[in-house]
Amino acid sequence: MRPHTGLLGFALPSIAATTLGNRRQSTASFEERCLQFRPEGSVQNSTRTELQFVKAGSSIGLSDNDPTCSQKSQGVTVDVCRVALSIPTSNRSSITYEMWLPEDWSVRFLATGNGGIGGCVAYNDLAYGTANGFATVGTNNGHNGTNGDTFYQNEDVVEDFGWRSLHTSVEVGKKLTALFYGAAADKSYFIGCSLGGRQGIHSAELFPEDFDGIVAGAPAVDFNNLYSSRARYFTVTGANGEPSFIDAGTWQTTIHNEVLRQCDGIDGAADGIIEDPTLCRFRPETLLCGTRKTTKGDCLTDAQVQTVNTIFNDYLWPNGSLLYPAMQPGSEIAASGGLYSGKAYGPSVGWFKFAVLEDPSWDPATFTANDALVAGRKDPGGIRTWPSSLAAFEGRGGKILTHHGQQDQQITSFNSIRFYEHLARGMGYAPGQMDRFYRLFRIPGMGHCGSGPGAWAVGQGGDAARGIPFDREHNVLAAVVDWVEKGVAPEALVGTKFVNDTVDEGIAYQHTHCKFPAKSTFKGGDRDPRDVGSWECT
Repeated sequence: MRPHTGLLGFALPSIAATTLGNRRQSTASFEERCLQFRPEGSVQNSTRTELQFVKAGSSIGLSDNDPTCSQKSQGVTVDVCRVALSIPTSNRSSITYEMWLPEDWSVRFLATGNGGIGGCVAYNDLAYGTANGFATVGTNNGHNGTNGDTFYQNEDVVEDFGWRSLHTSVEVGKKLTALFYGAAADKSYFIGCSLGGRQGIHSAELFPEDFDGIVAGAPAVDFNNLYSSRARYFTVTGANGEPSFIDAGTWQTTIHNEVLRQCDGIDGAADGIIEDPTLCRFRPETLLCGTRKTTKGDCLTDAQVQTVNTIFNDYLWPNGSLLYPAMQPGSEIAASGGLYSGKAYGPSVGWFKFAVLEDPSWDPATFTANDALVAGRKDPGGIRTWPSSLAAFEGRGGKILTHHGQQDQQITSFNSIRFYEHLARGMGYAPGQMDRFYRLFRIPGMGHCGSGPGAWAVGQGGDAARGIPFDREHNVLAAVVDWVEKGVAPEALVGTKFVNDTVDEGIAYQHTHCKFPAKSTFKGGDRDPRDVGSWECT
């Protein structure tokens, strides 16, 4: 059932009667048009907090941004009209709304997502969207900062976080775009990763008319079970000093080297990257102290072997059914400082304390499957996001491009395969039928939404898009645009690895990432694994 959306009212004048922003008719300069814009008059009960003309090459100061968002400024590469509003969503909740309007408009609209349980506007994605001609919007998802304390005993804030903030930004954004430019956007798009990926898929489920094309990276679908899985890691690893605990150095050297020894060569190329972790059946028992030539520090105790086995095997309910998939081997390098660090994972603690259990004194060391059961049954804000059909979205021509790093240290890439198969079963679709509207690209050697040893830069947004051409071969947003507007569906993506992950130092290598269920296969022989022509999709 679709959530009720009648909390907002709009007093929008007729577009035909408006010449304020018509770029074809107005003789006013873009700066003048920007500073004359009065969006708050068209959004009921809203308050304008910013109206700013931003010149290309300048930087926007973000002194009011919550410190936990860790961003004090944002560079802008094109002339932009920046609008910020505070918009009430109920009598005890509101959203902070940002809209950036580029002078050179492509007649396209773009909404951006968020991350974790945070309320941080994706300013880097606002800059990315406007740099490519999109009228671009973003919000704080109903609360400020990366903590979840405002969820406590306030279901309205949780609903903003779960679905309402994004949908409100689309309703407001499309209307204000038409008001400013004097014409409606031709097409509407979304880009996000992690929580943002979940937001895109949830929007396709609840509001299929909001977007024509969606880029959903590493989507946090089956959200409650994902957060239960994350909460559980602290009980698996134990704290530093406990017998089950494994320090970061051991994860990053002893264990990772053994993962590569067992699994790197499966794809035929010993390049330090596991191309397809579904083929890796890692056995940590080979590292058990006393079973091979070891020295103190390069082997694991029985308790530590059990820790690794638990992490790399599915999380099951007490009755043996799947709660959430295992982490993929290769994730251990980055996860050693996060999920495997021997500390409770902050976002999961906040979610359970304030949204699920509503108990600020809850101790994450006491987490059990019963807490996971409570989370699933309560499903705060209807956040789960596990549709068995997206027929309405497909029916109106919508397209979804999902990408997921195969070394993701926060959301196992196995869950994106699980969701693809779940959706295909629910719709009764074979892969060829799924291809009509939903395509999944697995990115080997990529961590959570970016970084890692692989060719991970695919234009997935923000800083990760720097240096990537805006074309369908290299850029996921451009690929979904061409799929929607030209009917050219992406068969593969060419990812880029920059030297030291620094664009100015040039390209280290590129790699072809294949559309699931195809996989990138090494052609063998004496070919260079870093040559893009050494691989093919099979």
